[in-house]
Formats: sequence, structure tokens, C-alpha cells
Amino acid sequence: MKAILLAGLWLAATVMPEWLTDFTQAKELAVKENRLILLNFSGSDWCAPCIRLKKEVFADSTFAGTAAQHLVLVNADFPRNRKNQLEKQQQLQNETLADKYNPEGKFPFTLLLRADGSVIQTWDGFPKGGADVFTSELRKLCETNLQK
Repeated sequence: MKAILLAGLWLAATVMPEWLTDFTQAKELAVKENRLILLNFSGSDWCAPCIRLKKEVFADSTFAGTAAQHLVLVNADFPRNRKNQLEKQQQLQNETLADKYNPEGKFPFTLLLRADGSVIQTWDGFPKGGADVFTSELRKLCETNLQK
């Protein structure tokens, strides 16, 4: 029983990649490790497509492998429930990111960025084709845009 629990925890850790909330830190890490940035705007406690994107795409093992190899992940969350509110500094950073990258306030909205913050590709809403199609497209974009 203990082995099953440990295996489950290991699997969860390998499937769910780490999402940063500090965009400046993400840019520095992307430069240091020669990676691209995947920036996702979400409404984690009210946006059904955002919740679905997290569960069906971002928790997928194929996505996790691509992310581990090529990406620094950043989540700009806009929760509405009082109990889920972010610290004021985090709210301000997310609003600044939204002003620059998501002025129309789309949710979910995902962008692939270079380490300097320039936009390579955007995805509006839940990606057509689900995890496999999204990850395949993402992998091709990473391989094309990363300098070896």
C-alpha cells in the first residue's frame, strides 16, 4: 500500500510541472536555461475552460515532458472568490502582464514567448485537439525558436 502511495505521489510530481508566478524570474530563468516562456492567463476558480485546460492539457504527461525540456511556465491567475485572492503585489503583477499581453481579458489565454518577452504564438481558449495536438504544436514551435 505504501509503495502504491509513493508511486502515485511520484507520478503526480512528474505530471504536474512547476508554474511560476514571478514573470521577471521566469525571464531570467529562460535566458539562463535557453528556454521559451509559456504564459497562461487563467481564472482558476471561475473559468470552466481554464480549469479544463489545467486538468486535461497542463497535467498531461506529454505536455509535462515538453515543458521540462523547453519551457519556463508562468501562470497569471485572476481568481474571483475572496478565499482565493492573491497577495496585492501578485495581483498588480498579473494586471501589468494582462495590460501588455492580454488587454482584451480573454480566459484562458496562453502565449509562447521568447526570453525577452516577445510573442511567438498565442492560443485563445481551450486548444482544439486537446493535449496531444497542443503539445505537438508547442514542441514544433519550441524546436524552431530555440537556439541550439
